[in-house]
Amino acid sequence: MRLRTLTAFALVLLPLACVAQTKPGDPMPPRTWVDKDTGHRVWRLSDEANSGGFYFNINAFTPDDKQMIYTAPDGIHVLDLATRATKLLVPNPSGSGSSPRTPGVVHAMVVGHKTNSVFYTATDAAGVTSLYKADTNTGAIRKLVDVPKIPTTHDVSLVSVNADETLVAGTYLEGAPTGKEYGAAAIPAPAQPSGAGDNRVGSAAQGPHYQPMNKGEMMAARLAARLPLVLFTLRLEPGPNGEKPGELKPLLHSTDWVNHLLFSPTDPELLMYCHEGAWQKVDRIWMIHTDGTQNTLIHKRTMVMEIAGHEFWGLDGETIWYDWQYPKGEDFFLSGRNLKTGERVAYHMQRNEWSIHFNLTKDLSLFTGDGGDPGQVARATDGEWIELFHPELIKGDSGALNSPDFWQPGVFHSERLVNMSHHYYREEPNVRFSPDKKLVIFTSNMFGPSYVFGAEVAKADNPPANDVVSTPDLARKFNPTDPPNSKAPMVSRAPSPAVKP
Repeated sequence: MRLRTLTAFALVLLPLACVAQTKPGDPMPPRTWVDKDTGHRVWRLSDEANSGGFYFNINAFTPDDKQMIYTAPDGIHVLDLATRATKLLVPNPSGSGSSPRTPGVVHAMVVGHKTNSVFYTATDAAGVTSLYKADTNTGAIRKLVDVPKIPTTHDVSLVSVNADETLVAGTYLEGAPTGKEYGAAAIPAPAQPSGAGDNRVGSAAQGPHYQPMNKGEMMAARLAARLPLVLFTLRLEPGPNGEKPGELKPLLHSTDWVNHLLFSPTDPELLMYCHEGAWQKVDRIWMIHTDGTQNTLIHKRTMVMEIAGHEFWGLDGETIWYDWQYPKGEDFFLSGRNLKTGERVAYHMQRNEWSIHFNLTKDLSLFTGDGGDPGQVARATDGEWIELFHPELIKGDSGALNSPDFWQPGVFHSERLVNMSHHYYREEPNVRFSPDKKLVIFTSNMFGPSYVFGAEVAKADNPPANDVVSTPDLARKFNPTDPPNSKAPMVSRAPSPAVKP
């Protein structure tokens, strides 16, 4: 197992001139700098070109809060959060490509909530896909189950592992392939836009979480197909009532497009999922128990073109949070519903503060967002920032009418962390806080290949003058091509606004 110890990185600030190499002739971004427009220090955390963090709502941290998992073309990596040393945990076969169905290619799913481990799937030469569990400390790997072969179906997808690591949830389509599945070749991808001549063109081989160019058409076609689908759990460990590993339990039969399965981080019997499709066309956010009961809609709309989505669990496992727009593209909130108390809260934000994805700390003292370019739903003209949000609840007058079924209002006071105007937003940054709340971690392709970065939550204290640079200008030295969806390049932007107390 390869180990890289970044002692110098952990102890001192490397000068910008000190640029490591991925291979001869391919310069990597600097290890650290201070964003001139925000005053916050940024660190490059990964060394592998086209590496990236997990999707924003997938757990990436071990339960002892000491390690983070990320992926790269060569496999699954572990980042030690204290030393920032990294190691390759589960390698991909050399030259194997990027498809999860390619023999030997590993597909990371989630980090365990109970043990220091990462769950992943891999397919063998015979075409059998299996679920594995790798110990992030020792590297020991255990095969848990084979993905079952369902009669007449063509694909089974395993997605999320529950809090006590005894079940995995997934879906399968009933019947033979129709050509109408999401991602089917029946809908050709359009040509890349002018200006996408660098490697930020949007493929899985170039980094995780790139949106396909024809995503809207593909989603519309998949929703309209109304393909019969089964939502299920598959047992990974022996159960209390004699259940054996490999036993499959259907939870839901539907012709809706069910996607984004996500177990509660604390309740092993609670699963969140969504009805996928354009958000204004579906009742999106649902939860169901692992015995198949209490299938519940989380947000009921009351306005035409109202949307709610990009749902995620609070770290306490009690609240489901989501992007709420009332209506779409006009008024923006990050909203939460507490499943125990039923209380609902909505933090308002301005158009330029809206983000593709949000995240939070366990104590709800801080929130973060990854911004978005003018091509996103908010149509923000100045939204390409990694944002830090300081939440404030609006208590109202002492005599104001209130009720347990009212929304409790709040507002975000934003503080900008990183200028992302040179990032191509077809790759989603997928922000998350480090467990100690000192970093906002994200993925960016601003330098060409994608890497994992971390922005310090606290502003830099009297940094060396040579460290303070414009992030877009710095990125442009490595990657001169401007993002296709971005407006005209800007040398510098206004400083981060003051944060209200």
